[in-house]
Amino acid sequence: MTGRRFVILDRDGTIIQERNYLADPAGVEFLPGSIEGLQVMRDCGMGLVVISNQSGIGRGYFTESDLMNVHTRIEDLLSEAGVILDGIYFCPHSPEDRCSCRKPEPGLLLCAAEDLGFIPEECIVIGDKACDIELGRRAGAITILVRTGYGASTERDGKAQPDFVADSLLEAAEYMKRLPAQGGIGENRL
Repeated sequence: MTGRRFVILDRDGTIIQERNYLADPAGVEFLPGSIEGLQVMRDCGMGLVVISNQSGIGRGYFTESDLMNVHTRIEDLLSEAGVILDGIYFCPHSPEDRCSCRKPEPGLLLCAAEDLGFIPEECIVIGDKACDIELGRRAGAITILVRTGYGASTERDGKAQPDFVADSLLEAAEYMKRLPAQGGIGENRL
């Protein structure tokens, strides 16, 4: 095991603007505070992994090659800002496929943990949807709902019970700096 804490991040609505079935790299637009938040997490020594449901592939809206071009664009822009991702994992299936890799199922998180050598229960899962928070709960991880993307409506509708709620990835990262290197979440809420 690596001994460092990993952050599991949703993609759309958490790091980049929510776009319906994004297949064009030109459509990549980072949310306010997301690059800065990722920089803070990296500066704290945390590993960064993106896990994303991409049912547009399974529905025939775009190809895996299209998706890889979008991910390359994201990684290139982040690299220019000094942020390197440890991995991007995605589920290409539609909800009807009932696979083990579509969030909130933990298949991709467990795969990332095995590939990168981290303990799922010691990671932090951040996203804007109930499925992101449920993924974290199933893994026994700390969960943070961001109010970006669908996050504000997810919070308002009570569809998720995160450990913390933050306005942006930067606010989440600033809070995470106060967490112990491993283990519990403490008593404070954002």
